[in-house]
Amino acid sequence: MTGRVVVIGVGNPFRRDDGAGLAVIRALRADPPRHALLAESDGEPGRMLDLWDRSDSVVVADAVHAHPGCPGRLHTLSAQRTTEFAKRPASSHALGLGETFALASALDRMPREVTVHAVEGADFGLGRGLSAPVAAALPGLIARVLESVGRTYDSLAGAADSPGSPR
Repeated sequence: MTGRVVVIGVGNPFRRDDGAGLAVIRALRADPPRHALLAESDGEPGRMLDLWDRSDSVVVADAVHAHPGCPGRLHTLSAQRTTEFAKRPASSHALGLGETFALASALDRMPREVTVHAVEGADFGLGRGLSAPVAAALPGLIARVLESVGRTYDSLAGAADSPGSPR
């Protein structure tokens, strides 16, 4: 099995809490997880699709709007669940992750596995820096991303070691 673990932080650092996904990637660069490719994205679907191959496992970190919301609350979603949210705006991007995954599916470019970790934002206005609730939730968001990377890498290593796998 030839796949990578691709970790994508999505956001805009000039829209306050929308920079949470990017903050995750920047924190991980200080001590990067083994065997993971770290990438930042503004969420534009075409650029997102260019970050992965169909055989990759993708872990996404992002900020979301929720109504009613609880700023700082963490969510973990599958690609299928994220695509269900495409019917209603849940992202601060022009097109959200749901639309990106729907497009990837239509183009037969869906990665093998996708996990989305998101934090509910409080402030998506112009400016830099995360709101207090999102900044406080950032270590938990990073921990969830690292857990997903580890679990995915373990599953890739197990598949490579299984009988009948090419070595």
